[in-house]
Amino acid sequence: MNISKTSLGRSFSHSILKSFSRSRLFSKGSMWIWPIAGTILLLILGLVVRSIVEESARQTVSNNLQTILDADVAALEIWLEREESLAEVLAEEPRVQKLTAELVALNQQKADDREALLHSSALVDLRQEFESELEHLNYLDIGLISLDGRILASSRDEPIGRGDLPIQKSALEAVSQGKAIVTRPFESVFVRKDETGELRSGLPTMMAMAPVKNADGTPIAALTLLIRPEINFTRILSIARAGKTGETYAFDKEGAMLSQSRFDDDLKIIGLIPDRADTQSILNVQIRDPQVNMAEGKRPKLRLAERPLTRMAASAVKGEAGIDADGYRDYRGVPVVGAWVWLPEYEFGVATEMDVAEAYRPLYLLRYSFWGLFGLLIVGSIVIFIFTIIVARKEQETRRAVIKAKQLGQYALEEKLGEGGMGVVYRGQHAMLRRPTAIKLLDIEKTTDEAVARFEREVQLTSQLNHPNTIAIYDYGRTPEGVFYYAMELLDGINLDDLVKQYGPLPESRAIHLLKQIAGSLAEAHQLGVIHRDVKPANIFLTHRGGVYDFIKLLDFGLVKAVDGREQASLTSTNSMAGTPMYLSPEGINHPDAVDGRSDLYALGAVAYYLLTGTTVFDGETVIEICMKHVQEQPQSLSERLGKPVSPDLEQIVMQCLEKDPNKRPQTAQDVILELSKCQNDGKWSIQDASQWWEEQMQGQASKIQPDTQSRSSSSSVADATLIVNLSQDQ
Repeated sequence: MNISKTSLGRSFSHSILKSFSRSRLFSKGSMWIWPIAGTILLLILGLVVRSIVEESARQTVSNNLQTILDADVAALEIWLEREESLAEVLAEEPRVQKLTAELVALNQQKADDREALLHSSALVDLRQEFESELEHLNYLDIGLISLDGRILASSRDEPIGRGDLPIQKSALEAVSQGKAIVTRPFESVFVRKDETGELRSGLPTMMAMAPVKNADGTPIAALTLLIRPEINFTRILSIARAGKTGETYAFDKEGAMLSQSRFDDDLKIIGLIPDRADTQSILNVQIRDPQVNMAEGKRPKLRLAERPLTRMAASAVKGEAGIDADGYRDYRGVPVVGAWVWLPEYEFGVATEMDVAEAYRPLYLLRYSFWGLFGLLIVGSIVIFIFTIIVARKEQETRRAVIKAKQLGQYALEEKLGEGGMGVVYRGQHAMLRRPTAIKLLDIEKTTDEAVARFEREVQLTSQLNHPNTIAIYDYGRTPEGVFYYAMELLDGINLDDLVKQYGPLPESRAIHLLKQIAGSLAEAHQLGVIHRDVKPANIFLTHRGGVYDFIKLLDFGLVKAVDGREQASLTSTNSMAGTPMYLSPEGINHPDAVDGRSDLYALGAVAYYLLTGTTVFDGETVIEICMKHVQEQPQSLSERLGKPVSPDLEQIVMQCLEKDPNKRPQTAQDVILELSKCQNDGKWSIQDASQWWEEQMQGQASKIQPDTQSRSSSSSVADATLIVNLSQDQ
């Protein structure tokens, strides 16, 4: 036999799910619930704790980044102010001002005459003036620049007369306004010695500039101090940095790095800067997102000029300050956390960053530990769960064996009479009393705590009712194997739904006779604080008792609701719509948790409507459509529906029961009985009429009327109307 693995898998999965859903897995004594509940609780607690810890970690990382950034920026600003102050001090020297005025005048007279500047006595004197400062302050050079950018003085001849320095225009504008300023790093156009003593051009250079003023206090030139950024600028930015991957650096609006990266060797390996001994990251690295982690050997798809600025740089160049503790890619493509600020006065930004992996390493260790522990708990829960499934199956097999043996305590089971959503009904006999009995068993595969509680509640509430028109309960119990059952009177006859379907609408006198009995059963229930909530023809049984025919029995109290509201909502589903749509009251649809006895009276009116016309009050293609009609539409009168007159007094009481507003209906079932007793056709259906009808219609019938469990109840409980036996038998 060829059976696919897929079919076997589906069969096994279906079997497991069936055992899970239909076995008593939710018992309070079940072992499996505790580890699973503990696992779920731990998961929820762990997720909450993880969220708190992660938020705390993010906050800690943010605080650390901000602290480092603040420290570096503060140190940088102190250094910048110091350089500006030194430049201002030198620029305010009277001799410097005098010699500068001479050079400015000479430059104005001979604008294109570089030789005139080189041979001027003022230049010689300024060089002597600045010679000692160069030795003590360790500047590359001290010079003068005209306000239009031409070099007037320098310790070397090469720069004299040049006007092509690549400094920002805003620096000269600031000097023209009388302010001292430090430029951002730029590539020098002049040859100078690098750190190894080799002469090179294009080396990074910064300038501290201060205005030199004339006697009127008007700036006439800028005194400049040339600074090596790789010595002072970069060192200051590296004063505070976190761990092995933390770094602080400066950058301009174009995304060029203005300070030294701590990853120069790595940048050479991944190809961001040329792999030469004299190559540095300053002015050679672009703070752009490669969109891949180049440190892992991945290669970006976009050329450098096409890559966007990193998230940090894009925010900073807009003049924004910020912190990102969630992570973004840096210029290497490595996920980092960072904080940044833009210094508008100097037209560059400062950022401090750290690899995400290092920043959150303790958090990752904690997370791995938690998930490892949680995984062990899940494995343990699954083992217990599977064990419980096996035990539940064994219990079900035992219960089936009990039923198969046709013996349930003192009751011997005979044939099955019917079944529904929650249970099965058998004909049976008490071993000692030999009394025919209907025995309702809770479905073995649906024995859960909720089902048992509802089953118990049904029998307990029904057993409190003593009205002759209410189904009588004889016994309740549970076998040692866990089979729940209760015994009740066995009824011969037919339910009103089948009665109308087979024999058509009832005469008014007979309908009144039956309705008064139904109202009597409801009156007792309402007086005891019990609402049926599922009054309908299929739950009303027509039988005979003690030679009295047309005797009503109200069945199926599986949806009853105590009006004091003390019952558990999970058992009665009072927070959800309960009942059968054809007979639901408007308040039972709109406010199912607030129904009272008048809701049963609405259903009684709908039953009366069905008995007299052979049709339901409302009909529709869907449940929603029917419910909406109950809530919104006025029912058609009995006479109009039937197509012939109906006694006004009877029609009035039926239509009054069908009022949308409960306050406009009869307020009690006793009121209904009283009004029905006033009808002109009350009492006209005699015992002889009933006996004759039963004799004519039932004589010779040998077939059993089987219950329609689909129409019996919109709930999952078994309707007691399944207690239908051979109608030809006489009790």
